[in-house]
Amino acid sequence: MNISAKSSAAPPQFQLRCSLAYAAPMSLNGILVPYLPVWLHGLNFSAMQIGAILAAQVVFRVFVAMGTGSLSARARDPRHILAWSAATSIVSVLGLLVSGDFWVVLAAVAIQAALFAPYTPIVESISISGVKRWGFHYGKMRVWGSVGFVVTTLVAGSLSTAIGNIAIPLMLVAVLLTSFAVAFIAPRLDQTISRRTVEPSPRILRRPLGASVHLLLIGASLIQSSHGMFYGFSTIQWQGMGFSNAVISALWCIGVIAEIGIFFISGGLARRLTPLGLLRFGCLMAILRWVFFPFGSDVWYYGILQIFHAFSFACVHLGLQYRLSEMVAEDQQASAQGVYVAYNGAFLAISTLLAGVIYRQLEIYGYFVMAILAVIGLVVLALATRSQPQSSGSGG
Repeated sequence: MNISAKSSAAPPQFQLRCSLAYAAPMSLNGILVPYLPVWLHGLNFSAMQIGAILAAQVVFRVFVAMGTGSLSARARDPRHILAWSAATSIVSVLGLLVSGDFWVVLAAVAIQAALFAPYTPIVESISISGVKRWGFHYGKMRVWGSVGFVVTTLVAGSLSTAIGNIAIPLMLVAVLLTSFAVAFIAPRLDQTISRRTVEPSPRILRRPLGASVHLLLIGASLIQSSHGMFYGFSTIQWQGMGFSNAVISALWCIGVIAEIGIFFISGGLARRLTPLGLLRFGCLMAILRWVFFPFGSDVWYYGILQIFHAFSFACVHLGLQYRLSEMVAEDQQASAQGVYVAYNGAFLAISTLLAGVIYRQLEIYGYFVMAILAVIGLVVLALATRSQPQSSGSGG
């Protein structure tokens, strides 16, 4: 049992600082996910071009995220990486303000994604360290990222209505400036604690990134990548149905508010469901969500379906993080989080690029393909369980 971590005092206001650190990148996603496709559509880019830009964004994030573990290990203070990540991202986003040319936009979006890639994995690794060392509640820290997403989504929708699409790059700059400031107040961990152990725990794998971990990460990533069409084209689809920016913002916020509810009750869920149980349940809800998505025609229908985001995203994310806290040693958490971002990004890039093609051919019925992708994710999770047969409840 690793008891040395428990004997050390947590950094002051650890949970509050982690909450603010989560809010920064998720606030950025509150602009990029719902409104970047709309902004690109406003530049008269085709569905293929939009899909290519969104896919490039994810691909470039993948390549940098894969090195997050080594970056974190070499840095005396990982917060310096957060600060540099945000500062350089600001410079790249400025390119969106000076040109609407396809190649300039493609380069600016891709470079920003690469530069900001280490931010979330490092915040995740700090938070998981808090869970492992001092028993902090992961969901109550992560929930503030979702709150940040809701706030910036609402503000972006209102500003876009008031001043037009220029609001999107302007808000990106503002949020990245905030992320730069937040980097300096993120918790700083004593890096020696994780190396001092009294006896190895049977709940920690000796080879933390073995086959079972990789299969787990791939399965979760496939489920999350089934959101590719939704992230890339739902706002455009809803605009085509005549929904206003305010209604579209509300629909996005319904999903994230439902997600917030799951994060708030995540402690109770973790006591009732194993991490693998959370993953499987979230996957099944994702399948149902995408199967029913093409049959809607009014706001209320999609409002109800948006509640499923609490399961298709939040349950999968929680299940994965709790499972990783069991399987992966603390000094390997940054590496595991970086690999997860890499897998998630790779599959989401493929899904998004595929969505651009599918949407042009099948339009809304392309969500059936996303349901199939979630089914494949469920199969890979089953393979992960077979390669590491012990249940999470028994210390597997």
